[in-house]
Amino acid sequence: MSKLVIVESPTKVKSIKKYLGSNYEVMASMGHVRDLPKSRIGVDIERGFKPQYTNMPDKKALIGKLCDAAANSDGVLLATDPDREGEAISWHLAQILGLDLNEANRISFNEITETGIKAGIAKPHKIDLNLVDAQQARRVLDRIVGYKLSPFLWKKVKSGLSAGRVQTVALRLVVDREREIEKFVSEEYWTIDAKFASGRKVFEAKLYGTAKGEKIEISNEADAEKIVNELNNAEYIVTSLKKGTRTKQPAPPFITSTLQQEASRKLGFTGQRTMKVAQQLYEGVDIEGVGTTGLITYMRTDSLRISEEARSAANGYITSNYGKNYLPEKPRYFKTKSGAQDAHEAIRPTDVYLSPERVKSSLTQEQYKLYKLIWERFIASLMAACIQNTVNAEITADEYLFKASGYSVKFDGFTVLYEEGKDDAENDGGALPEIKEGEALKLKALTPNQHFTQPPARYTEPTLIKALDDNGIGRPSTYAPIISNILQREYIEREKKSLKPTELGKIVTDLMVEHFKKIFDVKFTAGLEVKLDQIGAGERSWIETMNEFYGDFDVLYKKAEKLMDGKRVKVPDIETEVLCDKCGKKMVVKSSRFGKFLACPGYPACKNTKPMPEDEITEPCPKCGAKLIKRLSKKGKKFYGCSNYPACDFAAPGIPTGEKCSECGSYIIKGIRGRKYCINAECPTRKKATEGRAKTNE
Repeated sequence: MSKLVIVESPTKVKSIKKYLGSNYEVMASMGHVRDLPKSRIGVDIERGFKPQYTNMPDKKALIGKLCDAAANSDGVLLATDPDREGEAISWHLAQILGLDLNEANRISFNEITETGIKAGIAKPHKIDLNLVDAQQARRVLDRIVGYKLSPFLWKKVKSGLSAGRVQTVALRLVVDREREIEKFVSEEYWTIDAKFASGRKVFEAKLYGTAKGEKIEISNEADAEKIVNELNNAEYIVTSLKKGTRTKQPAPPFITSTLQQEASRKLGFTGQRTMKVAQQLYEGVDIEGVGTTGLITYMRTDSLRISEEARSAANGYITSNYGKNYLPEKPRYFKTKSGAQDAHEAIRPTDVYLSPERVKSSLTQEQYKLYKLIWERFIASLMAACIQNTVNAEITADEYLFKASGYSVKFDGFTVLYEEGKDDAENDGGALPEIKEGEALKLKALTPNQHFTQPPARYTEPTLIKALDDNGIGRPSTYAPIISNILQREYIEREKKSLKPTELGKIVTDLMVEHFKKIFDVKFTAGLEVKLDQIGAGERSWIETMNEFYGDFDVLYKKAEKLMDGKRVKVPDIETEVLCDKCGKKMVVKSSRFGKFLACPGYPACKNTKPMPEDEITEPCPKCGAKLIKRLSKKGKKFYGCSNYPACDFAAPGIPTGEKCSECGSYIIKGIRGRKYCINAECPTRKKATEGRAKTNE
């Protein structure tokens, strides 16, 4: 007989079994095995908020296999993910398998490597019931809010809507920002830029103010032109020149929130895509010449701590590849922000010598991109600072003062490898020519420029994640699903990279804030996260926390039900300039499970509908000749379907080209990136193309 080790993901099974050997059997729970029932609230509020857990129906066969394996083993070790969610899954498994909670049957792997697995197996411990209580409190809180307020929205707005304890606060941030933008009154202002020549070199400077150092504000064109006229015949003298150095420090290694932000900026990944790929890198990849191994440490963390072993290995890599001068004089330690759980290290490569180029041939393109980002960020965080030479010049022209600044790199330090991305473009200026105090400069150009003050920018996915993280709303592992959910519910929409609230999103936010202002307050939500942390640390009772929350919530809920009795909020239609072919009215935008479409506002008298203008395809349906329309599947994937559906069932992931496949006679379609291929998944040409892409990725 052998010991049974239960992990969450089947991807880990092979890696862990390889390192543990024949004395262990490894199986996967495939995530949760028990949960609250979907058909009802599943929480007995009157009896101390007792959760009514049930075995998940689709896990019946798996639970049976786990029970049989446990009965035939020498013991069971629960190795679910090392976080609150994983602790709760271990607790549920213990309940199902009849394990003694007083026994040390819980183990944790911070990294899926030989070192990480053997370290975890050597230190079994009891299931942390405080962490279980913290997860249970969050689950019950979210269930009560969701199951009470979602039906409220169905009755008062429309069916299919949802409200969430954290989701609605995230939506509120986006809506509040949009309202700031709508209220913003732009003001005109002007700047004056000059181009000067020093010898053969030209550089730029900006008008700052008077020669006495008083700043000048220019509000209109007439004032700008007046100053330009006064400066046309002026003599430009360098009156002050200050040289110095500045130190630029590297960014810390990634935590969950910063990884999602940087992957969005540099790779264009959504939060969900980032976490999915990071999970793959953590669970293990088959590396040529190495075998299956986890490439990064656990990716759900809010700690900037790294092990001294990892630091030493990285220092050795930096010294051998860049030289000793690329190490800082003293080791650099990053301070984890207050309130962080600090349960795991920062996200880092498990082996710094497995460089991105070393493993590239074994990874998919997106795995390689994300691993490279994580690896470079970690190595750079331990490298020496970048040293820059700076120059600040003041140039006087009669009664006016211009300023110019620039820098040059004295020592590149960590920037030889990596620099953090920015949400807003920054211009630090380039190097200035070798100018001297007292030097007379030649004016090459004097340009007045009109500007208008700008409203605050809309949130993008990385800036919204940063706002949630800065405000202590939710947990890093929840940011990606929160944003995905409010996008799918059509509460917000993407406009290029920005997140913009829809009319539906504004109405839902206004209704929730009007009746549940305290519950969906940013500070209140952040305070609740602190309480959940206190529960996890054993400093607070989860039942006490539930009583405090529900007392306020129930009063507000009953009051809202009474105030909104018999009332319903209408979501205004978005009117377009497209005229209805049948009655001439301006058509409005509607939504269905297939996506947005145009409909006549005269319904039901006029039932005319049209595809959205940008969704119309010029190529006809190859089956019946009708128009093709871009649609969305239930899972949110784009496809092209016949407008004559259901009479014609043609659907394809790409646009038909009008050509036929020479191999099988099916239709040739063109994908998003312009690649042509056969629609028939079993066609030999399709298989050859797939193999070719795999080789290209290698």
